[in-house]
Amino acid sequence: MSLKSSLRSLLYQTEKLSQRLRFLSLSVPQDGWPILLGISFPKSGTHLLDQILLGFNRVAPFSRRLRSFYAEYEGESGHKRTPEQALAWLESLRPRDVASAHLFARPGVLARVNTPSYIPYFIFRDPRDVVVSHVFYVTEMERRHVHHDYYASLPDFDTRLKVSILGRLDSAVEFPDIAARFAPYLGWLDQPSVIKIHFEDLINDRIATLNRILDHFLTRVPLHTPRQLILEALEASINPWRSPTFRSGKTGEWKRHFTAEHKKIFKDAAGDLLVRLGYEKDKDW
Repeated sequence: MSLKSSLRSLLYQTEKLSQRLRFLSLSVPQDGWPILLGISFPKSGTHLLDQILLGFNRVAPFSRRLRSFYAEYEGESGHKRTPEQALAWLESLRPRDVASAHLFARPGVLARVNTPSYIPYFIFRDPRDVVVSHVFYVTEMERRHVHHDYYASLPDFDTRLKVSILGRLDSAVEFPDIAARFAPYLGWLDQPSVIKIHFEDLINDRIATLNRILDHFLTRVPLHTPRQLILEALEASINPWRSPTFRSGKTGEWKRHFTAEHKKIFKDAAGDLLVRLGYEKDKDW
């Protein structure tokens, strides 16, 4: 382990001990202290959910920073991680950790997360906004991204948006169309133990959504702190400008960028994805 990693680990453990001492008077939940796990589809409000879950550190002995972040693909190489790596990452987490992941809903992962060890949340976003956000992210915000050079070589935004919708079949690095990219995450929608969060609800109906997040937490971790104070703690933890990938935080931006051709290729590629996620009633949009 490098000196930097060792120092980071030492700081993390020190903070956890400090939190534990700070809330020593709190009774341990019936099933023990759980892990707060934020699962997200890429470009769907990952950091926003992270901040909210970290807000629980103000009222209970949870970490003041993320234990770690896991992604199914390595950002710079695009290499796809194995199912065993995902399970190993989950096993590395400890009670009172707050963790975040772009995590596929594989059978082994579902079996592990659907246990008293975790309080899981799954956030996702309108896939039409996802592909728009992806273009800006890869082209302008993350120059180390495996697809950056390719996107930068394309002539205009419209061409890049088509690639974000249709994927890259000619690339040695796996990057399928938008429906295929969502497919490994759809299993989270069928898990009763996982609270499903639309990114748009955190932007447009934040108080109601924070209440849902809190209710899910309180089913496992009873607190005597007044509800309003907990909600205020969660609200106060939100600071989008601390997100390294924050751009606008707006919803429905796809309407500004989709041409008639983009709509057609998206409908052909996505199938019933928008209906499944609750964004449309049919393909007539």
